[in-house]
Amino acid sequence: MSERSFYVRWGRYLVLIALAIPLYIWSWRTADINLIDLVQGAPKARPIISDLVRPSLLARERVTLSVSTVVRVPCDGPAPEPPAAEGPTVSLSATCLNARDPLVVSGSGFRPNTPGRLYWRVAGLEGRLRDEPFETDAQGRFTVQTDIPPLLAQQGGVHALDVELKWEAGTLRPSETLRTTVDKMIETVFLALMATTFGGLVAVPLSFLGARNIMPATLWGNTLYVAVRSFFNTARSIEPLILATIFAIWVGFGPFAGVLALSVHTIASLGKLYSEAAENIDPGPIEAIRSTGANEWQVIWYGVVPQIVPPYVSFTVYHWDINVRMSTIIGFVGGGGIGLELQRWINQLQWNSAATAVWAIVLVVSAMDYASAIVRERLV
Repeated sequence: MSERSFYVRWGRYLVLIALAIPLYIWSWRTADINLIDLVQGAPKARPIISDLVRPSLLARERVTLSVSTVVRVPCDGPAPEPPAAEGPTVSLSATCLNARDPLVVSGSGFRPNTPGRLYWRVAGLEGRLRDEPFETDAQGRFTVQTDIPPLLAQQGGVHALDVELKWEAGTLRPSETLRTTVDKMIETVFLALMATTFGGLVAVPLSFLGARNIMPATLWGNTLYVAVRSFFNTARSIEPLILATIFAIWVGFGPFAGVLALSVHTIASLGKLYSEAAENIDPGPIEAIRSTGANEWQVIWYGVVPQIVPPYVSFTVYHWDINVRMSTIIGFVGGGGIGLELQRWINQLQWNSAATAVWAIVLVVSAMDYASAIVRERLV
């Protein structure tokens, strides 16, 4: 290498580096990258990550024990008599109180060493107020000091105070989350299968119209080629999430909306792959068949189809794998499958349940990727 060539080459490298530095500085600032926040914020993500590695697979039966008593607020009438109850009992320091008056809640006869919670129920309103935790001692007793929530004083009347204990009992069995996840993953796999089948059936004939070497070089042939290729590019550019949203409004929330959304995307994606596979076939057999005077349909059937079957099958199996992954996302917008349950668990901060769905998706996608790789290896 001459000295001049050496300096020219390194001069080009320096120019590229000089252009890249301000580009990366601008990109860094635009992306608002802050490594300090990444390090300092790690403790916030630790509980979520901890739950994600502990999926809810097995569970015991959930037992709930609830005991209620009553109190009048404000104290403008006779104190109510607590309801008679057998078994565990709850007693109050007073059953007639005014706003902000302290109240001591005591209980006995409960399950020993078990966590529980106190809830207020306002007369005439749905739901519960204030969630105060406690734990019973070795004799099944507890004492909690609390006060009257302001809303009780505003409403007035006789209100209920619930004491509720929950614990697990019995043998381990598949959790409700695991059963739901398995059911929805099966739905997801077959949802993706139907979308791949519908999309593939439409994509096969369109792929012939989108292959340059198959379409005749005439006005109508060129027009069809451009139109089909434009459809492939346009449909592939529309996110499946948008398609799923449209179809969810069109036909209602559920798997059918997901099938339709993935089918449209599959038609475009497989159509492009199929047409490119058709364009890369050996032209020799096609020319030989045309030289015999065969028409276009005979050329396609005897010269093209035998060459495209292996790659077409390979692409179809691979796209089924892709559709399984995509169907988990379109479920977030009502497309059915495991994605809908995953979104619900995330919104409710049930990270152990969400972990069950995430790991199920990982296992199914990995298994399908391995299977599709074997199929492609044997067919191509």
